[in-house]
Amino acid sequence: ELGEGALTLRLRSTERHLRPGGTISGPTIFTLADLAFYQLTLSLIGPVPLAVTTQLNLSFMRRPDPGLLEATATMLKLGRRLAVGDVLIEGEEGPVAHAQVTYSIPPPEKR
Repeated sequence: ELGEGALTLRLRSTERHLRPGGTISGPTIFTLADLAFYQLTLSLIGPVPLAVTTQLNLSFMRRPDPGLLEATATMLKLGRRLAVGDVLIEGEEGPVAHAQVTYSIPPPEKR
């Protein structure tokens, strides 16, 4: 779902997303946060293949049970060279992780 300055992605976890013990893996959650913010950024600036993650800080809040994860990315500041925002990842039991993300946007002559 794409809204004004926000984008929501959903992932239904499968066996390949799980760690021993039945929790959704950290790399799966990290990937979901990065992908949500990347798609939000490109929805606002257009197809810029060289826009890249420069910082992603992920805080885990609770162990996610297998099932549906929903990542909501919000743009806090979109500048000429940097995009800065948040991603909240929720499971069926509530919030499971929060990410602060910064993307570097190349200058027009490098696109």
